Amino acid sequence: MTAVTDENQGNGTAAGGGPQEGEAPGKDDGRWDDGLIARRAAAVDGSGGADSAGGESRTRGRGRSRTGSPSAAVSAADEDDVRPQVEAYVPSGGPLPTRLDALRELVGLSRARLDRDTLTEAGRVLDEAAARQRLSSRHTVVAIAGATGSGKSTLFNALAGAQISDTGLRRPTTSQPIACSWTDGAAGLLDRLAIPGRLRRRPHPGPAASDEALQGLVLVDLPDHDSAATAHRDQVDRVLALVDAVIWVVDPEKYADAALHERYLRPLAGHAEVTFVVLNQIDRLPGEAAELVLDDLRRLLDEDGMALGEHGEPGATVMSLSALTGDGVPELRELVGRFVQDRTAATRRLSADVDAAAARLRPVYVAEGRPGLGERAREEFTDRLAEAVGAAAAGQAAEREWRRNAGRACGTPWLRLWRWYESRGLPGSLDRMGQALTPPEEELTARQRVEQAVRIVADDAADGLPAPWAQAVREAAFTGAKGLPEALDELAVNAGAGPAKGSGKSSGKKAGKSSGNASDKTSETSSGTAAGASHGGGRAGSIGRGGPATGVPLGGRPAKPPRPKWWPAAVLVQASMTLIQIFGGLWLLGQIVGVLEPGLVTPALIMLAGVVGGPLVEWSCAAAIRGPARRYGQDAERRLREAAAACGRARVLDPVSAELVRYREVRERYAAVTEFSTTGR
Repeated sequence: MTAVTDENQGNGTAAGGGPQEGEAPGKDDGRWDDGLIARRAAAVDGSGGADSAGGESRTRGRGRSRTGSPSAAVSAADEDDVRPQVEAYVPSGGPLPTRLDALRELVGLSRARLDRDTLTEAGRVLDEAAARQRLSSRHTVVAIAGATGSGKSTLFNALAGAQISDTGLRRPTTSQPIACSWTDGAAGLLDRLAIPGRLRRRPHPGPAASDEALQGLVLVDLPDHDSAATAHRDQVDRVLALVDAVIWVVDPEKYADAALHERYLRPLAGHAEVTFVVLNQIDRLPGEAAELVLDDLRRLLDEDGMALGEHGEPGATVMSLSALTGDGVPELRELVGRFVQDRTAATRRLSADVDAAAARLRPVYVAEGRPGLGERAREEFTDRLAEAVGAAAAGQAAEREWRRNAGRACGTPWLRLWRWYESRGLPGSLDRMGQALTPPEEELTARQRVEQAVRIVADDAADGLPAPWAQAVREAAFTGAKGLPEALDELAVNAGAGPAKGSGKSSGKKAGKSSGNASDKTSETSSGTAAGASHGGGRAGSIGRGGPATGVPLGGRPAKPPRPKWWPAAVLVQASMTLIQIFGGLWLLGQIVGVLEPGLVTPALIMLAGVVGGPLVEWSCAAAIRGPARRYGQDAERRLREAAAACGRARVLDPVSAELVRYREVRERYAAVTEFSTTGR
């Protein structure tokens, strides 16, 4: 072990700092260096200590760029040092920062809708990405993992060019992770892996240490992933979640081990670009057996879903070697060197982590089809509320009331007297009730109609949504609908009691103006629809109290519909016909009693003209008011319908739409996370 230099001695990196300024990395000048104390002593002597921030060393080259002048303590050894200088992490200009920002926004928008366990993995990825980006981008941390007896420690020593990790027949041989760093400045990364200073090594001075391709490599030998000691397996899982890449070492006996494939390779299939799978101990296989085993290993990896980097395609590197004899080790060292010099391992690893987190979140963000609340669903909801509040019946009652008023104003006095008598003699006549009441047990109550309408529109809006967002939509609908029956009940009550002033046109304007504020001023909305719900009953019963959907409007005296301008003239003509009848009758009576001279033809004709003219005027007025009465009833129905729709929109549709908008927003964020996926997930 004398050929191996501990990071606690000789290079000053045990506590997370780089070499002292003025001496080459790894050079031993005979001074004892315990890290922090030695650097402070060097700073006092004026040689300039390494400025350590967050475990990262800064070199003299960066110090010159900041101060503008070289330090007098720079030695000739520094001038000859050609090793790459350590730099802080440089954010990638690729899509990774955008994806991380989108994932961060996605998690923030989803906290109120998704449980904590669902977002745990995404939060961990964000935390680990932030921690990795604060550390050196000039270093690539590669872990060597494998099963018991696979020869991973032997391969670790072969790559380092020295006997760093213990090997032997005793199992398990490696009980704690051991790290070997080719350059300084990796202390922060090793601190993140929780590897103590006594287990941090440097490669033996020689070809392996001076290999330019490996400058920046941090190699970590892990305990056995199938060790009988639970603590060893826990350490493997912890370190594998933090390293930039991993070399899986398998042997001809355990390369198909279910524990390896089901616990590690299959879940990490999306990390193929930062994965090496090495078939070790091929010296034990005779003839072409090594190629056959290697082909079978590729088949198993393909079944695991791990892409293989063949024919220039991105994916895992699969190869065979013998760490004991050295066969294939130079080829692996060359591949690892190119991988390290590419300086993209950390970005690839973080991108794969984001892909994996997005894949786990897919069931809670990706909907089937195109969910939403279409116009048809909104119209059906409005129709059901209008039916519950009795808008159609109110319109029919308003039309009947218009006709009734026309009959009273333009009808003959004798017919009006008969109708008055009929209303006195038949208390349950249609003239008083407007229409026969439907037995309550034969149709749904108004409250049930409202609840059914809310349930249907909530199901339509939640159709196809992922379960958490569908639940949020339903909760928004049901929460808003708690006071909806009472609001519609008040709407119907006020509609029956409120006075209607002016023409139907002006009342419609008032209804349209007030319906826009139905959520805040329900009473104002109701008064705007008074003329439509009042006259002669209709479906304006007690919704809030669960009463039947039919009944007479509650409240004060019904409002009278406005009269056309020609009504006074018709009334005057009808009065004239009545006077003519009376005049002709008195004339005939005077002739009969002998007061007047006989002559029956003239008074009879006058009286006949009055008798025929009165019904003719009434019929003409009835024909003339048919169109206005229908329009008045339709306008009344429309106003009450719009008022009920505004109330339902404010209490149910708007909260549901807000939840759908929130889902579309998070869906867009999720699309941004997966847009530049490197694994196709």
